[in-house]
Amino acid sequence: KQTTFASLAFDRKKKRTRRERFLTEMDKVVPWASLLAAIEPHYPKSGRRGRPPMALATMLRVYFMQQWYSLSDPAMEDALYEIESMRRFAGLDLTDDAMPGETTILKFRHLLEKHGLTAQMMNIINDTLAQQNLLLKGGTMVDATIIHAPPSTKNREKKRDPQMHQTKKGNQWYFGMKVHVGADVNSWLVHTASVTAANESDVGQLPHLLREDDRAVFGDKGYVNNSLKHVACKAGVFWGVSLKASKQHPLTDANKRFNHRMSSIRARVEHVFRVIKRQFGYTKVRYKGIAKNAAQVFSLIGLTNLYLARRALMIDGRNPPAAPENRRSGPERPRNATVEAEKSIIGIGEYG
Repeated sequence: KQTTFASLAFDRKKKRTRRERFLTEMDKVVPWASLLAAIEPHYPKSGRRGRPPMALATMLRVYFMQQWYSLSDPAMEDALYEIESMRRFAGLDLTDDAMPGETTILKFRHLLEKHGLTAQMMNIINDTLAQQNLLLKGGTMVDATIIHAPPSTKNREKKRDPQMHQTKKGNQWYFGMKVHVGADVNSWLVHTASVTAANESDVGQLPHLLREDDRAVFGDKGYVNNSLKHVACKAGVFWGVSLKASKQHPLTDANKRFNHRMSSIRARVEHVFRVIKRQFGYTKVRYKGIAKNAAQVFSLIGLTNLYLARRALMIDGRNPPAAPENRRSGPERPRNATVEAEKSIIGIGEYG
C-alpha cells in the first residue's frame, strides 16, 4: 500500500502507546490460522452479486478488538476511523480501504452466534495452549461471577429480560446472569465454562465444569455438597471445597486451617474474572437473552486465556515459566499436572 503523510507521522511519533503494545502482543499469540480455518466454511464467498464481503481476517480482528475494548458496533466503526493503531491491527488503511460499517460488524457477530463459533474458538485456543504445555491436567478450581443486566422496565415490552433473573448475595440483590468457570489449578487458565441465569446455584453447575481426569477440585463454600463429596472421594478425587459452619457444627481450628489452605489455592481463579471485568470491561450484558451473551462470554474467556499466557507464548525456544505463587498466602483439552506436589502443599495427609 502507498505510504501517506499521516502514516509517516504516526510512525515517527515519540511514544509507543499502551494500546499499540497490547495489540502487538496479542497479534503474536492469537492462533489466527486455526481460528480462520474454523470460520471460513461459514463465511460468505466473493464472486456473488452485490458488494463483495470484507476480508475474513479483518473482520475477526475487528471482532476481537470489540471484546478487548468493550465497544458496541457503532463505537467500533468510529474507532476504526479515529484510531490509527486499531486500523493497522485490522490491516486497514484510511486512504485506500473501505472501513467495515456497524451493520457489517453486526452481521459478522450474528454469523459467529448462529454457528456456535465462539465456543469453537475457545476450544481451539485451549488446544493451542495445551500443545504448548500451558494448559495442564490434574486439578480444577471452580468459581462463578455475576454479570449485571438492566433491571429497568422502561422499554417497549415494559418488562425485564425474561431469561435473566435476580439473586441475593449477602444483603444485596443482583439481576442478570452468572458465568461459571472451571480453571486449571496449575496454569490458572479456564478449560470449561457455562452461562446461566443469576439464580442458578453454583454447585448445580459443578459436574459440568470438571474434566474426567481431574484428581482434585477446589471451590468456595458455595460448592458444599455432601453427595458430590462422597462421590468424589469414592473416585479418588481430592475434595478441596471450603467447609461451611452451622449452628450445630461450628468450625474447629483444624477446619479453619483447612479453609485457609483451600482458599489460597482457589483464589487463583479470581485472576480470570479480573481480566474479564476490569481489563476487558465486561461487567454488564450487552444483548438480550442468554444465548447471545454466552457467545460473547466464550470468546472473552478464550481471549482471557491468551492474555494470561501471552508472555509465556512469546518466549521462543524455551519452556514457559510456571504460574507465580500467591503472595498473600505464601508460598478444549488440558495436559500433565503436578497433583502430588499440589497434595503436599495443601496437606492432604492431614485433612484428607
